[in-house]
Amino acid sequence: MSRQYDTQLIESVAVRRRRLREAWLFGAARSRHTLDEGVGKLFAGVAVAAVVCAGCVGYSFIQDSKDKNPNGPVAPSPSTSVSTGPSAPVGADPSTTARPTPTRS
Repeated sequence: MSRQYDTQLIESVAVRRRRLREAWLFGAARSRHTLDEGVGKLFAGVAVAAVVCAGCVGYSFIQDSKDKNPNGPVAPSPSTSVSTGPSAPVGADPSTTARPTPTRS
């Protein structure tokens, strides 16, 4: 006897929740629209899949960064310029600049 009462109570609570959910989603037109239970599970599954995908991309990015530079960020080394002779100023005409004449020995 008590099992029937429990079952009836569970079903009535489920009906009440469904009616409240449909009233919240569809407002006054709730009698014309219904929401299948699978739709909520579908949205939850898509959200979980998006979080897992973002986690995989983040993990891959971190591992790729570690593989490229295992010692962490490195400061750029100072560059040394080697002068091979006089150079023309920026914007100068190359035909008018003086060039060293080769000497014969």
